[in-house]
Amino acid sequence: MQTKRPPTKSSPVLTEPSQQVFGRLDQTLGYPCVAYWTSTGGSICQNDVMAMAQLLKDQGRHQKLGLFIKSEGGNPEAALRLVHLLRHHFQRVVLFAPFECASAATMVALGADEIHMGPTSFLTAVDTSLKHDLSPVDSRNNLVSVSQDEVNRILRMWTEQKTGDNPYPEVYKYLHPLVIGSLDRSSSLSIRICKELLSYHMRDLKKAERISRELNSAYPSHSYPITAQEAAHLGLSIRPIDPDVENLLRELNQLYSTMSQSLVTDYDEFNNHSNEICNILERKGRQIYYQVDKDWHYRKDERRWVTMHDKSAWHGVEREGRRWVNRTFFIR
Repeated sequence: MQTKRPPTKSSPVLTEPSQQVFGRLDQTLGYPCVAYWTSTGGSICQNDVMAMAQLLKDQGRHQKLGLFIKSEGGNPEAALRLVHLLRHHFQRVVLFAPFECASAATMVALGADEIHMGPTSFLTAVDTSLKHDLSPVDSRNNLVSVSQDEVNRILRMWTEQKTGDNPYPEVYKYLHPLVIGSLDRSSSLSIRICKELLSYHMRDLKKAERISRELNSAYPSHSYPITAQEAAHLGLSIRPIDPDVENLLRELNQLYSTMSQSLVTDYDEFNNHSNEICNILERKGRQIYYQVDKDWHYRKDERRWVTMHDKSAWHGVEREGRRWVNRTFFIR
């Protein structure tokens, strides 16, 4: 007899209270604001660009936009496309980064005319790391990220030891040559994207080149926190965040953090269901989010989890009359 499975947990959608915050935020700023927020389970990705286009679909050309961003990073090419989209609608972009604005999110910040930061704000380095199909695997048989900086440090330490031997045969035992080649190409791409993003508002090409290279190679770790003071020394246009604006963004962050709880329903030791809102985009009158909604099964022989019954989707919430209506929409 099959055991009845428990009902799955579902993430709360808090559109109404977040919209109340947006009403106060737009009034405080005096110009419209857009939120772009990712949880630890989400990242900046190509589909986010299409979601942002959906969010701004009825926007014409405007003078100024406030962009609240919190993210641990993601795809650098998506960051470039996202800034290009925002610049299509708005002549000037003011970025608010009261929390982490890391990796590809730092790239988004480079495309803003001003970056407003506070005591808990930080940017990071943007040096390249990637998961390649031929990357090494961890103890759970999952591909691991490899960074260009890690490879360069291995080669430099080998040279400093002055063994006289060629380091690559040893490195190739652990890293496939195609992984190293892909890292080198991605590093060049990262520098180019940074320069392109800075060109939206920076006319000094030498300065843009210097900033791009420093962000890609001058920091000892990818997650090194670049605070407001250091970001200003680097040459970025940094402003102190207004306390009233910061308080409102903290309210939004609390609501989004509540929405993005990772909710797991265990069926047994080899099967469970996960539900999590990963990426949230919002402006006054509209909210868009991506919700993970799928089963997981553990394959013992492969030592890895695989997904089943995947109903993950993008959702758009808009006001119709007196109610908020939630509809699924698809991006392919």
